[in-house]
Amino acid sequence: MYARRRRVYFLLMGGCLFLFVSAWSFVRLWSVEAAVALCVVAMVIPPVAAMIANRRGPDDRWWDDPSGDPTSDEWWDELDGKPRRHGDAEP
Repeated sequence: MYARRRRVYFLLMGGCLFLFVSAWSFVRLWSVEAAVALCVVAMVIPPVAAMIANRRGPDDRWWDDPSGDPTSDEWWDELDGKPRRHGDAEP
């Protein structure tokens, strides 16, 4: 999951760099307006890439580690729809 988000992030940032470099390398030779438009598009990509890279998936928990309280962790696992852990007794 993290690898997929990282790959999408680097693809977006690579596209951003490609747009910026190509705009001022050779697109400006044909049209300065088109080069500026490419830079505007490239300017929008980094915030979108950051949002995609930091987005949590539907299976991700809102925290990184369990709290350490077995009752609380069991309650959150139940809310998340996760199966009961082996060795847990039915109350």
